[in-house]
Amino acid sequence: MPLVDPKDPQALALGYVPDAAQADKVKYKTFVAGSHCATCGLFQGKAGDAEGGCPLYPGKHVLATGWCSAWVKKT
Repeated sequence: MPLVDPKDPQALALGYVPDAAQADKVKYKTFVAGSHCATCGLFQGKAGDAEGGCPLYPGKHVLATGWCSAWVKKT
């Protein structure tokens, strides 16, 4: 499955970056240390997967190391 392009309109709207360390922490005050796609409740990959699906980006995968403003802690 193709990866989300950070320049995709949905990715831009949500501030998606392929590396959570690159998240705009000034613009996105909700960013917390240790947050990335693999620790997000929306991430559809399995533990240890390098990438996985996300319902916010239908038909595409996000990197486990990525981050966007929709991040919600996996329970």
